Amino acid sequence: MASAAYEIVRDAIQRKLHVIATYNGYRREMCPHLIGKSKNGLEQALFYQFGGQSSQALGPDGHPRNWRCIPLAELSDITTRQGRWHSAPNHSMPQNCVIEVDLQAD
Repeated sequence: MASAAYEIVRDAIQRKLHVIATYNGYRREMCPHLIGKSKNGLEQALFYQFGGQSSQALGPDGHPRNWRCIPLAELSDITTRQGRWHSAPNHSMPQNCVIEVDLQAD
């Protein structure tokens, strides 16, 4: 059975919604692109962070360093909202964040 966080993020991918959540003590604004399980079987998602805070400085919108691989169990205070979809040109590059892909954004 999937966690509540998983269901929220999965729905956000389907509806192309922003996810606003706290991770590692930072409030982040992100677009989820991929969800599934890590090689260890943990629920995980690949996000493009376009706003909020982070331990690393965010690049300008569209910068490839704004990708975040986040274990969903570590997200808190999760909400969604409508808004412009954010991504980077390298969104289709091979990734190893999610090994068992459940859903991927178009």
